[in-house]
Amino acid sequence: MSDSRVARRYAQALLDAAAGVGREEPVAADLEMLRTVIRGSSELRLLLKSPVVKQERKQEVLRAAFQGHVEPLTQEFMALLTEKGREQMLSQVIVEFQRLRDRKLGIVTLEVGAATTLSADQTEALRQRFEALTHKTVQMTVTVDASLKGGLTARLGDTVYDGSIRRQLELLRKRFALGDGAN
Repeated sequence: MSDSRVARRYAQALLDAAAGVGREEPVAADLEMLRTVIRGSSELRLLLKSPVVKQERKQEVLRAAFQGHVEPLTQEFMALLTEKGREQMLSQVIVEFQRLRDRKLGIVTLEVGAATTLSADQTEALRQRFEALTHKTVQMTVTVDASLKGGLTARLGDTVYDGSIRRQLELLRKRFALGDGAN
């Protein structure tokens, strides 16, 4: 079984368990904090990936580092991952948990690349347009993409909406080549 499928199964199990005891929000917050700690600590990443460090030692370190700072369910989940030899997948499980939770809550992520900084009004109009398109809540990240000469691109899952000047010129060139752009 691929790592992504394993991570998805563990994430789904944690999401179900958290929802079952009414602790979904605190567990999600714990996982976001864990993601930040893992990203910021090369020592922790090395510990989680190391085949030399025994599972019992990894459990002790994780327990000592996070006990009292995370929900008991989150602590138990980290212990289970370590017990099963899947601790190196913690980051993948966190990503899958957030993705599954967002899907459950009807939230989609929109990544926008714009030629210039968008105003608050432009950002809100874009969000509203995509919420109308998807009928879901849109979480949006906007970055300035220097490679764009004008316009913007938007990625929603696997779909890319290309409203860049470069793309518009490309379409216009094709229309002229086909003889459709004479009017």
